[in-house]
Amino acid sequence: MIDIAAAREALGRADVVLPDPVPAHPLLAGRHEIARGEYSIVLDAPRPDRVYKLVSSPADYFLYTADDRPRGPHFLQVFADHGEAGRAVSGYPFHLLEVERLLPLAPGSAAAAQALALIDRYWAGCRQWVRLGRDMGRIALYHLVQGPPVASESIHRALAALSDFIEEYQVLPDILNADNLMMRADGTLVFSDPVFIG
Repeated sequence: MIDIAAAREALGRADVVLPDPVPAHPLLAGRHEIARGEYSIVLDAPRPDRVYKLVSSPADYFLYTADDRPRGPHFLQVFADHGEAGRAVSGYPFHLLEVERLLPLAPGSAAAAQALALIDRYWAGCRQWVRLGRDMGRIALYHLVQGPPVASESIHRALAALSDFIEEYQVLPDILNADNLMMRADGTLVFSDPVFIG
């Protein structure tokens, strides 16, 4: 079985956490921080089935708001784009989005098994295309889509849509982090943060 931490480090994607404080914004006043990633901060929202997500990466913002973004059961549902909310230390603006609340992958669940199978096959592709440097993940994802489905037909279609988006927007895939693959309460696997700008 793949050692995800070692794989992410080999790709130069070791766990890095956004250092920025939560920016001042009327919708965020008094909100509790739930999670923090390399390019985002997640806070609770008034509705228990939603969260506020501050994204500082243009790749994430495009993925969540572009008219031609991938959609369907395996992508994060975005309810509102509340606009810019300050600027990150990276120099990119923070965008405040209201999105569905997802759950971490439950050990032993079908979603966790699907995610591990996907990560395993993706990592094998990355190792095969390592000589391509920073493009190895993009090429590995493309070849993953060309092969037989890793988990289900709907996940395979979602991977194809993600691959097309990555090519169109010239971003890179980030599906080696379990935090980027989450689930809904009904057990559906969701690509929650599957891209970065490199």
